Amino acid sequence: MSSRTVTSLTNPTVKAVRALHMRKERDETGLFVAEGLKAVIEGIETGHRPAILMHGPDAAAHPLAKTAVVATLAANGEVIEVTQDILAKVSRRDNPQAVVGVFRQAYQPLSTLEPPAAPCWVALHRVRDPGNLGTIIRTADAAGCGGVILVGECCDPYSVEAVRATMGSIFAVPLYRASEAEFAAWRNAWPGSVVGTLLSAEVDHRQADYAKPALILMGNEQQGLPPDMAALCDVNVKIPMRGRADSLNLSVATGIMIYAAT
Repeated sequence: MSSRTVTSLTNPTVKAVRALHMRKERDETGLFVAEGLKAVIEGIETGHRPAILMHGPDAAAHPLAKTAVVATLAANGEVIEVTQDILAKVSRRDNPQAVVGVFRQAYQPLSTLEPPAAPCWVALHRVRDPGNLGTIIRTADAAGCGGVILVGECCDPYSVEAVRATMGSIFAVPLYRASEAEFAAWRNAWPGSVVGTLLSAEVDHRQADYAKPALILMGNEQQGLPPDMAALCDVNVKIPMRGRADSLNLSVATGIMIYAAT
Protein backbone atom coordinates (compact mmCIF):
# COMPACT_ATOMS: atom_id res chain seq x y z
CA MET A 1 0.00 0.00 0.00
CA SER A 2 1.15 3.50 -0.75
CA SER A 3 0.61 5.34 2.50
CA ARG A 4 2.42 7.05 5.30
CA THR A 5 2.45 5.72 8.83
CA VAL A 6 1.30 7.68 11.87
CA THR A 7 1.72 6.46 15.44
CA SER A 8 1.07 9.63 17.45
CA LEU A 9 -2.33 10.55 18.84
CA THR A 10 -1.30 14.21 18.63
CA ASN A 11 -0.85 14.06 14.86
CA PRO A 12 -2.92 16.92 13.32
CA THR A 13 -4.81 14.62 10.93
CA VAL A 14 -5.65 12.18 13.72
CA LYS A 15 -6.89 15.05 15.88
CA ALA A 16 -8.96 16.42 12.98
CA VAL A 17 -10.64 13.05 12.39
CA ARG A 18 -11.35 12.61 16.09
CA ALA A 19 -12.93 16.07 16.14
CA LEU A 20 -15.51 14.92 13.57
CA HIS A 21 -17.40 13.28 16.43
CA MET A 22 -18.57 16.83 17.22
CA ARG A 23 -21.43 18.24 15.13
CA LYS A 24 -19.87 21.71 15.10
CA GLU A 25 -16.78 20.32 13.42
CA ARG A 26 -18.82 18.32 10.91
CA ASP A 27 -20.90 21.39 10.06
CA GLU A 28 -17.82 23.56 9.61
CA THR A 29 -15.83 21.10 7.50
CA GLY A 30 -18.66 19.33 5.65
CA LEU A 31 -16.95 16.02 6.44
CA PHE A 32 -18.02 12.87 8.30
CA VAL A 33 -16.56 9.55 9.42
CA ALA A 34 -17.58 6.15 8.05
CA GLU A 35 -16.21 3.14 9.89
CA GLY A 36 -15.40 -0.25 8.44
CA LEU A 37 -14.26 -1.56 5.08
CA LYS A 38 -17.82 -2.46 4.03
CA ALA A 39 -19.04 1.12 4.53
CA VAL A 40 -15.99 2.63 2.84
CA ILE A 41 -16.36 0.38 -0.20
CA GLU A 42 -20.10 1.14 -0.33
CA GLY A 43 -19.18 4.81 -0.49
CA ILE A 44 -16.64 4.28 -3.26
CA GLU A 45 -19.00 2.10 -5.29
CA THR A 46 -21.68 4.82 -5.17
CA GLY A 47 -19.33 7.51 -6.42
CA HIS A 48 -17.98 8.93 -3.17
CA ARG A 49 -14.23 9.16 -2.59
CA PRO A 50 -12.57 9.33 0.84
CA ALA A 51 -10.81 12.57 1.67
CA ILE A 52 -8.86 10.60 4.28
CA LEU A 53 -8.47 6.85 4.59
CA MET A 54 -7.06 5.37 7.79
CA HIS A 55 -6.25 1.70 8.10
CA GLY A 56 -4.56 -0.54 10.62
CA PRO A 57 -1.48 -2.61 9.70
CA ASP A 58 -3.52 -5.82 9.51
CA ALA A 59 -5.80 -4.39 6.81
CA ALA A 60 -2.97 -3.69 4.37
CA ALA A 61 -3.19 -7.01 2.51
CA HIS A 62 -6.98 -7.10 2.05
CA PRO A 63 -7.93 -6.73 -1.63
CA LEU A 64 -10.84 -4.38 -0.87
CA ALA A 65 -8.58 -2.25 1.32
CA LYS A 66 -6.23 -1.91 -1.64
CA THR A 67 -9.22 -0.85 -3.76
CA ALA A 68 -10.03 1.80 -1.17
CA VAL A 69 -6.46 3.08 -1.17
CA VAL A 70 -6.37 3.36 -4.96
CA ALA A 71 -9.71 5.24 -5.00
CA THR A 72 -8.55 7.61 -2.26
CA LEU A 73 -5.26 8.43 -3.91
CA ALA A 74 -6.95 8.87 -7.31
CA ALA A 75 -9.12 11.55 -5.71
CA ASN A 76 -6.06 13.22 -4.14
CA GLY A 77 -7.10 11.96 -0.72
CA GLU A 78 -4.77 11.13 2.13
CA VAL A 79 -3.97 7.51 3.05
CA ILE A 80 -2.56 6.83 6.50
CA GLU A 81 -1.58 3.59 8.21
CA VAL A 82 -2.25 3.95 11.93
CA THR A 83 -1.96 1.93 15.10
CA GLN A 84 -4.78 0.04 16.76
CA ASP A 85 -4.70 2.60 19.56
CA ILE A 86 -5.33 5.44 17.11
CA LEU A 87 -8.21 3.54 15.49
CA ALA A 88 -9.74 3.05 18.94
CA LYS A 89 -9.43 6.75 19.74
CA VAL A 90 -10.81 7.85 16.37
CA SER A 91 -13.85 5.54 16.64
CA ARG A 92 -14.18 5.76 20.44
CA ARG A 93 -14.49 1.98 20.54
CA ASP A 94 -12.40 -0.66 22.28
CA ASN A 95 -12.71 -2.98 19.29
CA PRO A 96 -12.53 -0.54 16.36
CA GLN A 97 -12.91 -1.32 12.68
CA ALA A 98 -9.63 -1.79 10.80
CA VAL A 99 -10.53 0.85 8.21
CA VAL A 100 -11.96 4.34 8.70
CA GLY A 101 -12.88 6.71 5.90
CA VAL A 102 -13.55 10.45 6.02
CA PHE A 103 -16.02 11.52 3.34
CA ARG A 104 -17.71 14.73 2.23
CA GLN A 105 -21.36 15.19 3.18
CA ALA A 106 -23.77 15.12 0.27
CA TYR A 107 -27.04 16.92 0.96
CA GLN A 108 -29.16 17.52 -2.15
CA PRO A 109 -31.19 20.71 -2.75
CA LEU A 110 -34.91 20.05 -2.31
CA SER A 111 -35.49 21.75 -5.66
CA THR A 112 -33.65 18.90 -7.41
CA LEU A 113 -35.91 16.14 -6.02
CA GLU A 114 -37.86 14.38 -8.76
CA PRO A 115 -40.92 12.64 -7.22
CA PRO A 116 -41.55 10.21 -10.13
CA ALA A 117 -38.05 8.76 -9.72
CA ALA A 118 -39.27 6.41 -6.95
CA PRO A 119 -42.61 5.03 -5.69
CA CYS A 120 -41.97 6.15 -2.10
CA TRP A 121 -40.14 8.94 -0.31
CA VAL A 122 -39.73 9.69 3.40
CA ALA A 123 -39.91 13.00 5.27
CA LEU A 124 -38.98 13.18 8.96
CA HIS A 125 -40.01 16.09 11.17
CA ARG A 126 -37.57 16.95 13.94
CA VAL A 127 -36.27 13.41 14.40
CA ARG A 128 -34.10 13.36 17.52
CA ASP A 129 -32.40 9.98 17.79
CA PRO A 130 -29.43 9.28 15.47
CA GLY A 131 -29.92 5.53 15.77
CA ASN A 132 -33.51 5.87 14.58
CA LEU A 133 -32.47 8.17 11.74
CA GLY A 134 -29.73 5.83 10.57
CA THR A 135 -32.05 2.82 10.69
CA ILE A 136 -34.70 4.70 8.69
CA ILE A 137 -32.12 5.59 6.03
CA ARG A 138 -31.11 1.92 5.86
CA THR A 139 -34.75 0.82 5.54
CA ALA A 140 -35.44 3.45 2.89
CA ASP A 141 -32.49 2.07 0.92
CA ALA A 142 -33.69 -1.53 1.29
CA ALA A 143 -37.20 -0.63 0.10
CA GLY A 144 -36.01 1.40 -2.88
CA CYS A 145 -37.19 4.78 -1.60
CA GLY A 146 -36.08 7.82 -3.51
CA GLY A 147 -34.66 9.70 -0.56
CA VAL A 148 -35.13 11.08 2.95
CA ILE A 149 -36.12 14.69 3.68
CA LEU A 150 -35.20 16.17 7.06
CA VAL A 151 -37.73 18.81 8.07
CA GLY A 152 -36.97 21.35 10.79
CA GLU A 153 -34.30 20.87 13.45
CA CYS A 154 -33.26 17.21 13.16
CA CYS A 155 -30.36 15.23 14.55
CA ASP A 156 -27.39 14.88 12.23
CA PRO A 157 -27.52 11.96 9.75
CA TYR A 158 -23.74 12.28 9.46
CA SER A 159 -23.05 11.71 13.15
CA VAL A 160 -20.99 8.60 13.85
CA GLU A 161 -24.00 6.95 15.54
CA ALA A 162 -26.34 7.60 12.63
CA VAL A 163 -23.80 6.54 10.01
CA ARG A 164 -23.16 3.29 11.90
CA ALA A 165 -26.89 2.56 11.94
CA THR A 166 -27.16 3.04 8.16
CA MET A 167 -24.75 0.15 7.55
CA GLY A 168 -23.42 1.90 4.44
CA SER A 169 -26.79 3.16 3.17
CA ILE A 170 -25.75 6.74 4.04
CA PHE A 171 -24.04 6.72 0.62
CA ALA A 172 -26.97 5.25 -1.32
CA VAL A 173 -29.92 7.35 -0.14
CA PRO A 174 -30.18 11.01 -1.20
CA LEU A 175 -30.69 13.35 1.76
CA TYR A 176 -32.54 16.67 1.67
CA ARG A 177 -33.04 19.41 4.28
CA ALA A 178 -35.84 21.96 4.62
CA SER A 179 -37.39 24.26 7.19
CA GLU A 180 -41.03 23.68 8.07
CA ALA A 181 -42.03 26.63 5.89
CA GLU A 182 -39.91 25.47 2.94
CA PHE A 183 -41.33 21.97 3.19
CA ALA A 184 -44.92 23.23 3.41
CA ALA A 185 -44.51 25.36 0.28
CA TRP A 186 -42.70 22.61 -1.63
CA ARG A 187 -45.24 19.93 -0.65
CA ASN A 188 -48.02 21.79 -2.50
CA ALA A 189 -46.65 20.55 -5.80
CA TRP A 190 -46.33 16.89 -4.72
CA PRO A 191 -47.99 14.75 -7.43
CA GLY A 192 -48.95 11.73 -5.29
CA SER A 193 -50.19 11.13 -1.75
CA VAL A 194 -48.68 12.68 1.36
CA VAL A 195 -49.39 10.28 4.23
CA GLY A 196 -48.80 10.90 7.94
CA THR A 197 -49.27 8.83 11.07
CA LEU A 198 -51.35 9.90 14.07
CA LEU A 199 -52.47 7.94 17.10
CA SER A 200 -55.83 9.69 16.78
CA ALA A 201 -56.28 8.82 13.10
CA GLU A 202 -59.19 6.58 12.10
CA VAL A 203 -57.80 5.13 8.86
CA ASP A 204 -55.83 1.89 9.19
CA HIS A 205 -52.41 2.16 7.52
CA ARG A 206 -53.22 -0.93 5.42
CA GLN A 207 -56.39 0.62 3.99
CA ALA A 208 -55.00 4.03 3.01
CA ASP A 209 -54.72 5.15 -0.59
CA TYR A 210 -51.03 5.44 -1.35
CA ALA A 211 -51.16 7.19 -4.70
CA LYS A 212 -47.70 6.95 -6.24
CA PRO A 213 -45.36 8.52 -5.62
CA ALA A 214 -46.17 8.38 -1.92
CA LEU A 215 -44.51 10.70 0.56
CA ILE A 216 -44.46 9.31 4.10
CA LEU A 217 -44.29 12.09 6.70
CA MET A 218 -43.31 10.99 10.21
CA GLY A 219 -43.15 13.01 13.43
CA ASN A 220 -40.47 12.80 16.08
CA GLU A 221 -40.06 10.27 18.87
CA GLN A 222 -41.69 12.30 21.64
CA GLN A 223 -44.57 14.27 20.11
CA GLY A 224 -45.28 12.64 16.77
CA LEU A 225 -46.66 14.89 14.05
CA PRO A 226 -47.74 18.34 15.32
CA PRO A 227 -51.03 19.72 13.96
CA ASP A 228 -49.41 21.97 11.36
CA MET A 229 -47.47 19.05 9.90
CA ALA A 230 -50.45 16.66 10.05
CA ALA A 231 -52.47 19.28 8.14
CA LEU A 232 -50.03 18.97 5.23
CA CYS A 233 -51.01 15.32 4.72
CA ASP A 234 -53.66 14.11 2.30
CA VAL A 235 -54.49 11.39 4.80
CA ASN A 236 -53.35 10.52 8.32
CA VAL A 237 -53.32 6.86 9.33
CA LYS A 238 -52.78 4.76 12.41
CA ILE A 239 -50.82 1.56 12.96
CA PRO A 240 -53.03 -0.61 15.21
CA MET A 241 -51.76 -1.37 18.73
CA ARG A 242 -53.10 -4.68 20.01
CA GLY A 243 -50.95 -5.21 23.09
CA ARG A 244 -50.21 -3.05 26.10
CA ALA A 245 -47.65 -0.89 24.26
CA ASP A 246 -49.27 2.34 23.11
CA SER A 247 -46.63 3.31 20.57
CA LEU A 248 -43.88 1.97 18.31
CA ASN A 249 -40.25 2.93 17.94
CA LEU A 250 -40.00 5.58 15.22
CA SER A 251 -37.76 3.55 12.94
CA VAL A 252 -40.06 0.51 13.23
CA ALA A 253 -43.17 2.59 12.52
CA THR A 254 -41.48 4.26 9.55
CA GLY A 255 -40.45 0.88 8.19
CA ILE A 256 -44.04 -0.37 8.41
CA MET A 257 -45.25 2.72 6.58
CA ILE A 258 -42.59 2.47 3.88
CA TYR A 259 -43.53 -1.10 3.04
CA ALA A 260 -47.24 -0.31 3.18
CA ALA A 261 -46.66 2.41 0.59
CA THR A 262 -44.46 0.36 -1.71
